[in-house]
Amino acid sequence: MKDHFQITKNFLLELNFNITYESREDEVLVVQKENFGIKNLILGVSPPVLIMEQFIFNINNQNEKVYKSLLQKNRDVIHGAFVLDESGKKVIFRDTLQIENLDLNELEGSLNSLSLLMSEYSDKIIEFSKY
Repeated sequence: MKDHFQITKNFLLELNFNITYESREDEVLVVQKENFGIKNLILGVSPPVLIMEQFIFNINNQNEKVYKSLLQKNRDVIHGAFVLDESGKKVIFRDTLQIENLDLNELEGSLNSLSLLMSEYSDKIIEFSKY
């Protein structure tokens, strides 16, 4: 049986991510690579998938303009998407990958997608976080 947790951890280290927290018991890793705009990205190893989530900002006042813009931006995102948490107040980037045959290039593609999103869309994210 594959050790998906260790494989994922090794890929992250190979990609030069800083692992700030890990729990083999819960199969959770928290990583950052701030120069890529990635901070406190949570990775949950939950076969058959790897779940990646990064908090982006809080929505203080429900605003149709913000929701519409986020949904429109989702169309441009290569991997993953903006989602809301259960409360509807936290915007999170979320991506899931099949873990059985996960390879370095696939994980790197998802992480690069988040990094590109953060660099391209940072001005809007800052604007929306002030609503």
